[in-house]
Amino acid sequence: MPDTSPSPPVPALPVPRRAIFGWILFDPACQPYFTLITTFIFAPYFASAVAATPVEGQALWGFATGAAGLVIAVCSPVLGAVADAAGRRKPWIFAFGLMMMAGAAALWFAEPGNTARIPLVLAAFAIGTIGVEFATVFNNAIMPALVPKERLGRLSGAGWAAGYFGGLVALALMLGFFATQPDTGLTLLGRPPAFGLDAAAREGDRFSGPLTALWYAVLVIPMFLFVPDAPRAMPMGEAIRTGLGEIRRLIPRLKERPVLARFLLANMVYTDALVALFAFGGIYAAGTFGWGSIEIGIFGILLTLTGTAGALAGGWIDDALGPRTVILGALLVLLIACVGLLSLDRGAVLFGLVPTAPGSGLFGSVPEKIYLGLGLLIGAVAGPLQAASRTLLVRLAPAENMAECFGLFALSGKITSFAAPTCVALVTAATGSQKAGVAVLVAFFVLGAVLVRGRTGAHDADATQD
Repeated sequence: MPDTSPSPPVPALPVPRRAIFGWILFDPACQPYFTLITTFIFAPYFASAVAATPVEGQALWGFATGAAGLVIAVCSPVLGAVADAAGRRKPWIFAFGLMMMAGAAALWFAEPGNTARIPLVLAAFAIGTIGVEFATVFNNAIMPALVPKERLGRLSGAGWAAGYFGGLVALALMLGFFATQPDTGLTLLGRPPAFGLDAAAREGDRFSGPLTALWYAVLVIPMFLFVPDAPRAMPMGEAIRTGLGEIRRLIPRLKERPVLARFLLANMVYTDALVALFAFGGIYAAGTFGWGSIEIGIFGILLTLTGTAGALAGGWIDDALGPRTVILGALLVLLIACVGLLSLDRGAVLFGLVPTAPGSGLFGSVPEKIYLGLGLLIGAVAGPLQAASRTLLVRLAPAENMAECFGLFALSGKITSFAAPTCVALVTAATGSQKAGVAVLVAFFVLGAVLVRGRTGAHDADATQD
């Protein structure tokens, strides 16, 4: 049946360019938290240098991530419903941004080998993760009031592209001036860490936390100065009561909106697989090709470049063909890339059918070059996939419950955030094969595509039907 819920609001007056610019800058303000702390710099440093063993470090990091994810899963829809009732979004962004900054800055105290600091470090990481995720929920909820519906894809894609670029610049700064090789004490540029930081105490790597906090504090200023906020709708106490009442009515509303419910389920499945693919990509490369921090760092920079270009292109395709088309296309590319990655060995391609000669130098062998190319392809579609998912939610969600639905969107991306990684780990342990473990992700991407595709109707821009 046709979906007759109201469309997302369009501002009565044109929004100034500086407001659009301020909103877009929020993504690059937050991105170093994910690029520097959770992926390329701090997390590997913690597992290899702070914890007693890398295995213990990985487990502890996983428990902290799981605890943060549980809080996010429980609280996201509640906070979103309260914000919808209260009207204003910026106070929430301010409070949760402070949480992220405090958690990130506290990571400085993660001294190498100081296991007594581990509880503090893990608590700081969990607090920072909760802060950055919740701040993003409320920033996303501002998006429909900034541009007309037909330009949402370009706005979302521009935000993701700017975020990738911000992560790229932050990662390049860290590798060039701060993060050091443990054996040499030098950065990627062959220099000691900047500002007199002590390489022996790994202060360059630890600086990723304070740098992330400072980066956010500077780049988020235009959002607070220039982006219009919704007017206050009701006092906070009444907003909390109203919001909790909205949550109690949530399940019946989702039953009345099966397209929205199915999309949230699909987002849960394929986002879980995408997170796991990025989480295990470096581990898989290290185990298959023996890549170290320099190779993985350069790989991360190149992947971010393709992600930036992909997010920009995906926004235009989104507006032209609809976000569902972008999502399905991205999932198809991810499936092909996953199979391609699994077909590579250190000395062969195509599942061992074609032997290759050993290579020398950076990414010297043919399998390494193919792995690099497939990784860059994954990066190119990851941005459009996430940006189009955000746009599709705006198209499907009722305007009066936008923040609540973005809370559900965050929930659907976090509630099973360990399902895919756990399946990968279990299969790897049972089979003794990295390939068998990573192959699990193929099933997740297939299921996500089936759930997204399971609808009638020709085009997202025209209608959403079930």
